[in-house]
Amino acid sequence: MKASQERVGQGGAGIPAHVAIIMDGNGRWARARGMPRQAGHRAGVKAAREVVEACGRRGVKILTLFTFSSENWKRPKEEVVGLMQLFVEALGKQVRELHKEGIKVRFIGQRSTLNDKLRKQLEQAEELTRNNTRMLLNIALSYGGRWDIVNAAKLAIADAQAGRLVADDLDEESFSRYLSLSGQPDPDLFIRTGGETRISNFLLWNLAYTEMVFQDCLWPDFSDANLDAAIDSFAGRERRFGEVLDAAGAE
Repeated sequence: MKASQERVGQGGAGIPAHVAIIMDGNGRWARARGMPRQAGHRAGVKAAREVVEACGRRGVKILTLFTFSSENWKRPKEEVVGLMQLFVEALGKQVRELHKEGIKVRFIGQRSTLNDKLRKQLEQAEELTRNNTRMLLNIALSYGGRWDIVNAAKLAIADAQAGRLVADDLDEESFSRYLSLSGQPDPDLFIRTGGETRISNFLLWNLAYTEMVFQDCLWPDFSDANLDAAIDSFAGRERRFGEVLDAAGAE
C-alpha cells in the first residue's frame, strides 16, 4: 500500500481488504417473479445491506458498491424517479444504523446530476459517519469510470494552471490522488452478479490489478455462500502485479 493511501485497515489472511461489487440482476429477478422492476430494486437494497454486514463479519475493511451508473440515467424516466426515491428512503433508514456499527460512508460520482434533497442527504451521511473506522463503505452513485478519469485530469490541469502541480512531476501515483477513491487502496476483489462478464465502466483505473469473480446469481439472491465462494477464489490466486515469481514464490 502506498504511503498516500488511507490506512483503514487490512483484512485477515486470505481476506481481501477492499471488495468492489457490481450488483446486477434486480430487474431480471423481479421479472422472473412477475413483479415490477422497482420491487427488484427494493430487494436489491436489502441484499446490499446484508452484504455490508457480511463483509464486516469477515474482516473486509473497504466495500465499494456500484448502485447507479452515469449510464443508468438513460433508463425509462419512471424507473429513474423510482430509484432516486428509493435512495432517499434507504439513506434515511440505514445511515444511522451504519453509524452505530462504526461504518464510515462515502459517496462517489457526479453529484451535480442529483437533486438537492438527495445531495443534502449524502452530505449529512458523510458528516455523521466521517470519524468511524470499523469499515469504509463507498457508494458509487451517478458514477462512471471514464467520467472519473476525465474529472481527475481536469483537477490536475487546474492545479497545474494554479502553480500547485508541475506537469512533469505527474505520474500514476500523483494522478490517482485526483480520482474518486483518492487515498484508498485499489480493490483487491471485484464481484459482479447477474451472469454478465464485463466491468461496465466501473472504476476503470482502480481495477487494473484487481482479481475478478463473475457469478450467475441475480443480486437479490446474493448470499453468504456467494460471498464466501468469491473470497475463496480470491484466496487461492497468486497476485503478481506484473512480476514473475519462481516456484518458491520469490521474485
